[in-house]
Parts: sequence; C-alpha cells; structure tokens
Amino acid sequence: MDELETTLAALAAYDLDDLVAPQLLDRTARLVRARNRLDALLTGTVRRAESVQASEHDGLKSMKQWLRTHARSSAGEISRLIGNGRALDQLPALREAFAVGAVTAEQVAVISPVASNRVQAEAVGQGIDLAELDTLLAGVAATRPHTDLRQAVAHFLTRLDPDGPEPDPVEGRSVTIAKLLDGRRVIRGELDAVGGEKLEAALESIVQACRPKGDLRTRTQQLGDALVQLADNALAAGNLPFLRTMKPHVVVTIPLADLVDPTTGSGTGATGFGATISAARARWLACDSVVTRVVMSPDGVPLDHGRTKRVVPQPLRRAVELRDHHCVFAGCDAPSHWCDVHHVEEWVLDQGETNLENSALLCERHHTKVHHGFRVQREPDGRWRTFRPDDTEILIGTPLLV
Repeated sequence: MDELETTLAALAAYDLDDLVAPQLLDRTARLVRARNRLDALLTGTVRRAESVQASEHDGLKSMKQWLRTHARSSAGEISRLIGNGRALDQLPALREAFAVGAVTAEQVAVISPVASNRVQAEAVGQGIDLAELDTLLAGVAATRPHTDLRQAVAHFLTRLDPDGPEPDPVEGRSVTIAKLLDGRRVIRGELDAVGGEKLEAALESIVQACRPKGDLRTRTQQLGDALVQLADNALAAGNLPFLRTMKPHVVVTIPLADLVDPTTGSGTGATGFGATISAARARWLACDSVVTRVVMSPDGVPLDHGRTKRVVPQPLRRAVELRDHHCVFAGCDAPSHWCDVHHVEEWVLDQGETNLENSALLCERHHTKVHHGFRVQREPDGRWRTFRPDDTEILIGTPLLV
C-alpha cells in the first residue's frame, strides 16, 4: 500500500503540459484501466470485510454503516460497492475481467442482477450453462458499448422469465435532494417505467397549459418550473399527510426589522428545511401567507407567541378569484389555482391594505416579476395593465389600422 501511495503521488506530480495529444490519450486509457483494477481491489476487500464482520472492530454493525461514516460514501455508491462484491462471488469470469481492468465497476453493477439466487436458480432449471453466461457477459462488457451491455442483460432477464412476477416498482424508485449553500436544490432520481410516466404526464400537463404565453425558456427550465408548480398545487390543496401536527407548508422565519427594511440584503430569512433567503423573497412569500409574531429574548428564548393571522382571508381570495379568473399579468392566463393573491401596494413596505381593490391574482413566475420591478395596475373599468420596470406598458396585440 505504501508503494501504491508513492506511485500515485508521482503520477499526480507529473506535468501534463509536456504531453502531446497521443500521449494524453494513452495516459487516459491506462488510468481508466488502473482505476478499474483499484475498484476491483476495493470491491474484493469490502466483500471480505463484510464476510468477517470487520466493521465490528470499530463498533459498527455493518460495512454499509462503516463506509457511510468512515469513507463518507453516498448511499448509492455503498449499495453498488457491496452489491458488486456479492455478485462477483457467483461470476468468476467477470471477476477476472474486473481484476485486470477490462471492465468498470458500473458494468459489474449492470450485470449483478444475473447473480441473484432467484435468477441463477431459474437459469439452472432451464438448462442454461451459468459459466458460459458469465463468460459471455464479461466479453460483452469488455468489448461492446455500455448500451449494448444493458440491452444484453435486460434481454437475458426478460427471456429467462417472460411471464414471471413483476418487480415491486417502489424498489426501483429513488430521489436524492442535495442542498447548496445558497438554498438551491440539486435533485437526482430514478423512477420505474410507470412511475416515470405518471410524473411526466403531470409535468407535461402544466408545461402545455401555456403558462405564460410566449414563454421562451428552455425545455428544462419549463419542466423545473412545472415541478415547483406541481408542489404548489399539492400544498395548496391541503390533502397531503400531516407533518407531526401541521399540514406541510413553506416556513420562513425572519426578524421583523429585516422584513420591513427595503435595504436588507440576502440571507436574512431562514426556511423550515434550512435554506436562507433574502428579505425581498420573504416579503414576496408574505403576500399570500399566514403570519405569526413571536417575541424572542436576547438569548433566543420565545417570550410571547402572537396569534397566527392569514394575510389574505379565504373569503377575500375567493372574491379575487371570481373577479380576475386567472393571472392578470399581460399575456398570461395561468388559472386561479396556480396563483397567489398579490398586494398591489405592498402590505409590508407600503402598508398596503388587504382588500379587494388592492389585490391581484399572479402566477408564481409573474409574482416574482412584480417583486422585481414590473407593475400591474387595475383601471376603473376593470381592465388590468402591466408595466415594465422602465414604466413602459406591455401591450398584447396590435390594433388594426383603419
């Protein structure tokens, strides 16, 4: 191991600027093979450690727990590492190809379902030579593109038991949500075929609902917005399971002085799941929300918990929906159940009243626009007008010349 560490240090210190294109490609290929061999060694070592319960030496019940705490590995990586080790016990040809660096850990994971007890028993029952199958799949992994390997394994499993029991779809669903320093989320996931269809159908229905007209954002941006709108709709419906004793909702905690100070910068509001948002964003959320006043002592102990107040009472919201029908921003017809009730004169900074005359329905996208310089205004005849930050009006359509 000491020699390996020395070799890796020497490789890391090499000046790549001295290499030309053929040398860089050769170095890349050899490093890939070396990485595969190291992965094979790691997989074998973890498998042996699991077999002898080596994690007990550090007081932990399993290698999964040890890898999570000591190696700081992700759940997905741990599952693949341990699953590969168990599978390779049943696939000696693949184990040998892995050991010499001819296949990757990812390829082993693709083949690993073939090593399950159920699949192996079914294969033996149908007279399939497991050694020949092992050699064949190892060869495909070492010589064919990754997609070919996936197709080969899927074809074998399907032909092995075409009428067998359907796998439990919940076992094939996973989502991870990673939170960045500024509160943004990075979402990665995997769904079974039917679950994926359900999600795509729900998102597509929102994307195709023309919210708003003339939307020039990319497809990925539209789908991301649709996912948030789907969450908005579910939260607003009030049918989700309770979180302890409360219905799930967005929670923001912010000092009153920051909330009412237009000069306050970012990072003054804390959300329920640990993100930080600006006072401006908090004021936007407060347009159509529930507000609770809590008086805190200097050392952070609550001294007084005021009554929770709905900023826009339900009867007022109903009246606004009946009057406006949809988002009032020029060119948008997002339905009322996608919209917040916006205070035309902001109730926090401008002490705008909470009444029908000072309310407007705005979808999330245009509610954001209005809190960043755009403006909506209702005329005495009931017609809504929309103005850009430079106070020019957004006009939809051109009158016919006569």
